[in-house]
Amino acid sequence: MKLTIYHDGQYWVGVVEEQDQGKLKTARYIFGTEPKDEEILHFIREEMCELVSRLSQEVAVKGSETKKINPKRLARQAAYELRRKGVSSNAQEALKLEYEKRKLEKRTYSKQQKESMKARIRELKEKKAKEKHRGH
Repeated sequence: MKLTIYHDGQYWVGVVEEQDQGKLKTARYIFGTEPKDEEILHFIREEMCELVSRLSQEVAVKGSETKKINPKRLARQAAYELRRKGVSSNAQEALKLEYEKRKLEKRTYSKQQKESMKARIRELKEKKAKEKHRGH
């Protein structure tokens, strides 16, 4: 599991990446203001695992060949990872899929709400029309 915290221009955002059996799950958590160490530790202990376990979208990750890497190259790669900002493209893709899924769910929910509201209004109009004719 990997947690990356960065500033996106407006908020401090944490992106959690979990790679399991060639599948990558990612979750985004908005901290708001710059998080203190205690807030980050609380997030890691309490909320991070629950956040990742709720996700259903997974992205397949291409496996890389494991061969012996020169220690100097490994040190350069580690330094590059520390300097690099943002999240991986696979993580961005997984976040996008999760966002699309939530958007679709919200669209269907709001459509059901509108239909139920229209049905209720129709029933009230019919009831009012019947009451008008009842006295004559």
